[in-house]
Amino acid sequence: MPTKDNPPSIVSRIGIIGAGVSGLAVAKQLSHYNPIVFEATDSIGGVWRHCSYRCTKLQSQTWNYEFSDFPWPERESKDYPSHAEILEYLHLYAVYFDLFKYVKFNTKVVEIKFVRDKEGFDFGRLPGDHGNPLPERPVWELSVQTNESDAIQKYCFEFVVVCTGKYGDIPLMPTFPCNKGPEVFKGKVLHTIDYCKLDKEATSDLVKGKKVVVVGYKKSAIDLTMECVQANQGPEGQPCTMIIRSLHWTLPHYRMWGIPFFMFYATRSAQFLHHTPNQGLLKSLLCLLLSPLRLVISKFIESYLLWKLPLEKYGLKPEHPFEEDFASCQIAITPESFFNEADKGKIIFKRASKWCFWNGGIEFDDNTKIDADVVLLATGYDGKKKLKTILPEPFSSLLEYPTGIMPLYRGTVHPLIPNMAFVGYVESVSNLYTSEIRSMWLAGLIDKKFNLPSAEKMLSQTMKDMEAMKKSTRFYTRNCITTFGINHNDEICEDLGWHTWRKKNFIKEAFTPYTASDYKKKD
Repeated sequence: MPTKDNPPSIVSRIGIIGAGVSGLAVAKQLSHYNPIVFEATDSIGGVWRHCSYRCTKLQSQTWNYEFSDFPWPERESKDYPSHAEILEYLHLYAVYFDLFKYVKFNTKVVEIKFVRDKEGFDFGRLPGDHGNPLPERPVWELSVQTNESDAIQKYCFEFVVVCTGKYGDIPLMPTFPCNKGPEVFKGKVLHTIDYCKLDKEATSDLVKGKKVVVVGYKKSAIDLTMECVQANQGPEGQPCTMIIRSLHWTLPHYRMWGIPFFMFYATRSAQFLHHTPNQGLLKSLLCLLLSPLRLVISKFIESYLLWKLPLEKYGLKPEHPFEEDFASCQIAITPESFFNEADKGKIIFKRASKWCFWNGGIEFDDNTKIDADVVLLATGYDGKKKLKTILPEPFSSLLEYPTGIMPLYRGTVHPLIPNMAFVGYVESVSNLYTSEIRSMWLAGLIDKKFNLPSAEKMLSQTMKDMEAMKKSTRFYTRNCITTFGINHNDEICEDLGWHTWRKKNFIKEAFTPYTASDYKKKD
């Protein structure tokens, strides 16, 4: 029986929390260590399984959302893959690389304890270095609950990788004045996390023939609105109202005036338009000289969007440049029929910075009201709170810096948290291969192909990265690397001892997009 003086023995050197996209990528890269993957649900897939709607589709083409060593199978449709197709792709990946044998389903990590010799770790100071990633002694103890039973199982690991992601589990809820919240509303209020748990029949019954209000204007809100519209076709169908606090640019597809979108941001030549951390004097001068071109590109894209989409007609034209939305990962793809439904009167847009409930619906700060039967909150998730519920102090307090972003060196390790990595907390146009290349970097670290710098140097570098992101957009609220992702990947390649230029010739290197296949391991 494990006790404080006799902790549970190590059954695997590495523990992984979460079997979503990032968890699968890490499990594959670290498979030679026979890791244990704890998945709280009964299936792999993460948000694609538990936070998707029937109409949810991928936001990018398949070539930009695939593992480096596992291309998508042939598809008949040229449309963006549905969430069901993505789940099938992830299943095939897990089967092909025999990853299911590492996964313990219905096992929820409820607590993490630091069990390394505390006399050798000063919580009040920066550690001199992170030492050996696998020190051959327990560092973390995970308390795991299986199938919601009262029994707690404990596992010890030398290294833990957190892949729980920022979405799902804990909703980010708006706050209201006293007697102005959902408690006074006679209809139904659901956050997207609860809506996703309903089956097709239940969701249809919830919104069909009802006056539905969707709060939000990002990807999940747009998808949710389309589901409501599809359920309310016909003369008896009610329109769906979207309450929009902040406007952001949306895309109908990835070609602007006939030019592929990747030419503007996803090539090595495009990287010279944007400031990057640690850039030299020459790169700084180039960025300065080319800054007018960056503005021209943003205006060029905006001109197409204003021509293609009725943004001005519905008062949905943002006042800020397109490039700021792209730099902050705020871009969403609008379904082809989205504005067609608005033209039919099936979607109504309402701009409002403040709103609250009354017993019959929603009330705005100008004292106007709208009737509602159902209010759906597409207001996001509290990823930091999700992490803080399992990480112990003082480590949980380190997750949020004054900037609001978790500081991660190479987007993977926290300079002040030993023997732990976080994969899936960096965003880009393709979060799948963004996570995969960090999994490769993590495998290189654990395999001792390189050593980490001191905690001071890692923290300094991470602050520079965050400052570069902050300068690129006023919407700096997430770890988004869309405008300098190639630069980040170059740093990872350098750590791993790889060539940073991955293309076959100069023309392709300069003007074709970087994808996961460019970072396929050669060994």
